[in-house]
Amino acid sequence: MRIRFFLLLLVLGSGLQTTVCAQTSNERILAQLDKVIAQKEKYRNEREATIFQMKQHLNYATDPNEQYKICGTLFNLYLHYQADSACHYLRRKIHYNSLQPQPERNIEIIINRAEVAGVMGMYNEALEELQTLNPHQLDSLNQKYYYFTIRACYGWMADNTVDKSVKEKYLEKTGLYRDSLLEILPQSNNRQIILAEKLILEGHPDKAIPLLNKVLTSSLSMQDKAYVYYTLSLAYEAKKDMDMEIYYLAQTALTDLTSSTREYAALQKLARLVYLKGNPERAYTYVSCSMKDAVACNARLRFLEVTEFYPIIDKAYSDKKAQEKRLGWILMVSISSLAISLIVLAFYLYNGMKKLAFMRRDLSKTNNELVAVNKQLQQTGKIKEVYIARYLDRCVSYLDKLEQYRRSLEKLAMASRIEELFKAIRSEQFLREERKNFYNEFDKSFLELFPHFIRDFNNLLTEEGKIEPKPGEILNTELRIFALIRLGVTDANRIAHFLGYSLATVYNYRSKIRNRAKGDKENFEQEVMNL
Repeated sequence: MRIRFFLLLLVLGSGLQTTVCAQTSNERILAQLDKVIAQKEKYRNEREATIFQMKQHLNYATDPNEQYKICGTLFNLYLHYQADSACHYLRRKIHYNSLQPQPERNIEIIINRAEVAGVMGMYNEALEELQTLNPHQLDSLNQKYYYFTIRACYGWMADNTVDKSVKEKYLEKTGLYRDSLLEILPQSNNRQIILAEKLILEGHPDKAIPLLNKVLTSSLSMQDKAYVYYTLSLAYEAKKDMDMEIYYLAQTALTDLTSSTREYAALQKLARLVYLKGNPERAYTYVSCSMKDAVACNARLRFLEVTEFYPIIDKAYSDKKAQEKRLGWILMVSISSLAISLIVLAFYLYNGMKKLAFMRRDLSKTNNELVAVNKQLQQTGKIKEVYIARYLDRCVSYLDKLEQYRRSLEKLAMASRIEELFKAIRSEQFLREERKNFYNEFDKSFLELFPHFIRDFNNLLTEEGKIEPKPGEILNTELRIFALIRLGVTDANRIAHFLGYSLATVYNYRSKIRNRAKGDKENFEQEVMNL
């Protein structure tokens, strides 16, 4: 019974660890994707530079065959980037082919027309072009191209169809042309990817995943890599593993965006999943990026896909922003209440300090045996006197600043300068400056009380572990934490609250410094308190 219980705990622990790892990994890759989206203009410029170079080659080319090939390269560069420009270079291919006609090129041009029509959402026109060809009469290269294109076309039509019976009909056609591709393709990465896609649609994602992972170990183009990642996302979607589906959709989107592809499906699909995971801000960023790229590329299917759920994400994003605005008002009221509370507390402490001073003087006269304790109390009194005086002055100064701030907001409101009023309310500059000034006052007060603290503190540390403030700093974060400990504030919650850090951050700093101690690490903080 105990063995079974232990095995159950082991399985549950392993599952939990896998989930946590997947979520951590997803956050890392989604953060990387956010960065790539922010730098999208950089990747677009790289693609434009490649296109410009090809256009230069075309300008200098004189042979119609060479001109035809360069136009083919430009067609492929523009196909999933700017479909209208792809059409332009397709027309130039037709022109250069007419100078030295070749039957294989005529067929390639027909499939080119179908492919770009499919990207632009003109599915009937694409099929009309393809139906003029007999695939059994095509050479090997054009036959593969034909089956790839017609399979993609029927797949797009299925994605864009609401009627269930018509959708099934298009999916059946897609499957038939997929099978045709599998029959003619040699053993290659492309064949393995298509076979994996077929296994997923037939309900065998566990068989497809090893095939795709094996393909990933080989050398792949950016387009093929995106194809593998997206197919892996479909496999995990079939397994209902949302975390892994998100991971591979993010990998697909990274590949699409770094290669400056604008006609894609991964990012808008990822936006929907991120929204379901409770992150409307990130979902809004992804769906906005997808919509802009779909419009720029003139990819009608992708635009329609985005507009299906854009209003939902947009509303959630707007609601969250409104909530943050309300919280800002609440925070402002809370800070004002806290300031008043601090003033009351300061007066209370000041009176208590005066009483303590009288008691200390009386005790020093009557009890010589408590000299050591009395010295410590005197030092404590000195600390409190300095800090109370400084913080009373700080509180009065803070009230003056709040009054000035209130008056500036009142002036903006009276002048009906609503935009500037909201800008002033949203700004965190006031709080940041006050916090910075607060810590600066604390540092100066502390070093007035303990002028040799930095030197004495460093004497407790190893040579490589010594800490010195940077130029312009009085105390850095590590020194400030141990300054609080020297003052008797040892509770991590109080330190974290005082410094505005998380509890984990304070624990990490304390642990890191403790590991640099020369002597007994367990008694290190007690030695700091004795400085």
